[in-house]
Amino acid sequence: MAFFSAWVGYRVSKPVELPIVPYEFSIEQGSSVKTIASQLAYAGVLPDAWSFVLLSRLMGVATSLKAGDYELTASISPFQLLQRITRGDSSQSEIRFIEGWTFSQLRRILDEHPALRHQTTHLSNAEILRLIGATETAAEGLFFPDTYFFARGSSDVAVLKRAYRAMRNHMDSAWAQRAANLPLKDPYEALILASIVEKETGREDDRGMVAAVFINRLRSRMLLQTDPTVIYGLGDKFDGNLRKKDLLSDQEYNTYIRPGLPPTPIALPGLASIRAVLNPATTDALYFVAKGNGESHFSSNLSDHNRAVSKYQKR
Repeated sequence: MAFFSAWVGYRVSKPVELPIVPYEFSIEQGSSVKTIASQLAYAGVLPDAWSFVLLSRLMGVATSLKAGDYELTASISPFQLLQRITRGDSSQSEIRFIEGWTFSQLRRILDEHPALRHQTTHLSNAEILRLIGATETAAEGLFFPDTYFFARGSSDVAVLKRAYRAMRNHMDSAWAQRAANLPLKDPYEALILASIVEKETGREDDRGMVAAVFINRLRSRMLLQTDPTVIYGLGDKFDGNLRKKDLLSDQEYNTYIRPGLPPTPIALPGLASIRAVLNPATTDALYFVAKGNGESHFSSNLSDHNRAVSKYQKR
């Protein structure tokens, strides 16, 4: 027994030359130690499968192996390898949600990601909201745009939960630090307006002014008259050209006809847009027009605005 123990100890502590460098392998969620050991022994990363399984049981970690993508860049012993995959020292996958995306764009990227376990692909938006514990009835705008890292084989539900919680946390924090007397009754209305600012802003420096224009319009009970909401309401019917008939059509996202905010956000707002809405610039501007170079021109009355439109849009 002493000889056998010494031999096993030597076998699991001796580094094994990798078949290729770097050597990459994945552990799927729920994989057994026998499956992993057989996979690595067959590839030549382990001298055999049984000693690795025995070692994992003696160490009490046979059920503690972490799913993920692993990369080995140098010879490694079975003992060192076992330590690494029980710590979860893996190469993480990532997915990025972009400011200004709609939820349908987010879902498409989520569904196409090869490292995720897809549990939401065939679910409706409402079913997804129930699954992540959301209290809202519409999914648009609820997920914070950011880069999310995860182990290979993680559920897309887990990623959505993280993005949803991140947006809730950012909104709660920004709402607590909002300027006084804003014409917004709750964080959800701030989220809606932030999504509009996100779609209307071409230049970072203009964000606070764009937000201020919409805040001033809400205070004055003016129509918001913003193209991105109309485009969002048109959905698949929008062909890239916004026509006069579109601005006159009565649909719930047409802010040229309907007063106040649209019923839901129209995109994912970033943190800069959220902060701009809740702490807008100080100005009496009620209008803005794109200059064509990414900047906007702001006006406090209709006459000045019409002149700016003639200068920048009709030239």
